[in-house]
Amino acid sequence: MLKIGLTGGIASGKSVVASRLAGLGAVVVDADALAREVVEPGTPGLAGVVEAFGSDMLDGNGRLDRAKLGSVVFGDPSRLAVLNGIIHPLVREAAAGIIASSAEGAIVVQDIPLLVETGQGSNFHLVLVVDAPDNLRIKRMLESRGMSADEARSRMAAQASREARLAAADAVLENSGTLDQLVKQVDLLWTERLVPFAGNLEAGVAAARTGPVLKPARPEWPHQARRLMDRIRASLQGAGEGVLLGLDHIGSTSVPGLDATDIIDLQLTVRDVAAAEGLETALGSAGFPRVPGITSDVPKASHPDGAGWVKRFHASADPGRPVNLHVRTAGSPGWRFALCLRDWLRAEPAARGDYLALKRHLAELHSHETSTAGYAADKEPWFAAAEEPMELWAARSGWSPPSYES
Repeated sequence: MLKIGLTGGIASGKSVVASRLAGLGAVVVDADALAREVVEPGTPGLAGVVEAFGSDMLDGNGRLDRAKLGSVVFGDPSRLAVLNGIIHPLVREAAAGIIASSAEGAIVVQDIPLLVETGQGSNFHLVLVVDAPDNLRIKRMLESRGMSADEARSRMAAQASREARLAAADAVLENSGTLDQLVKQVDLLWTERLVPFAGNLEAGVAAARTGPVLKPARPEWPHQARRLMDRIRASLQGAGEGVLLGLDHIGSTSVPGLDATDIIDLQLTVRDVAAAEGLETALGSAGFPRVPGITSDVPKASHPDGAGWVKRFHASADPGRPVNLHVRTAGSPGWRFALCLRDWLRAEPAARGDYLALKRHLAELHSHETSTAGYAADKEPWFAAAEEPMELWAARSGWSPPSYES
């Protein structure tokens, strides 16, 4: 089951996206609709609202007067927090029931206006954000919802900023144009990313990769890595107890100013690689299935016996965000090499420039290939030769690997 979190600021066009995804076959769980259901007359939710805000929040028929309640909480963060504390747990419980009844291979979209505000992003395989400029959203609220400019700004101020939502997004649907343009973006995302992602999850396989194409260093890579690591940590709660020690962004995308193949490399540090077998199911469900046959990545030129370089290797099932997840034992040679190489390249411009020249040469050499395997293999001699200057730098600078013990 592919779990998608859909969000967007008020008047961004999120409802249009949710409707289109439902039409394409997604199971859409509408948090706004559930929020209305959980405060129907006779529900514990309505009783909680009355207890917190008074019976004058009810209309003449004993139903919640939403306009009156809105005038009380919007613009007052403390009172809004009280309301959210009543409603959100009930909505999550209702949503969980719908999701549990969905088919195993379904694409489940949870439409959550306050997804960012409530910190739920790591609960999903992907977060989709529908975005529009603030001034355009205000214009829409004035024209289609009959609000005043002050009312519109007050509603916007009660939600996360546009910048915060974009920072949480795995994919952005831009809605400053026509609705037809927005729908076309949804259709493309569905066909090229969501459906293949769901299929890979169900089959337990990583997404197919293209050949090596270097991209200029991107400032968003570290932000993407942090989101991915949050998602992995959330998926391993309970399963990783006593095994998982740490999680780090490594590889070229972790080095500012270094071109890379737009593959995020992460290192999952465990007490013992054999014990990490117990994490395989949770990682697969989170979108990082194990890739069989890859058990080490030793620079063979300098370590022909491969002693201590054992690892388990997982990769992303998401065709829109390639990820390599290396599972290594704390203190092992491969674990130390990955961390030291990253920090050496960050600190030493000459080493970084030398590596960049090699990467560009090899990317050109292997540009006709449909896999990065040959490109990666041809980098091994450079890694072997880099060990000595890297270790000299580590000794000179006093570098040491992180300690994950509490």
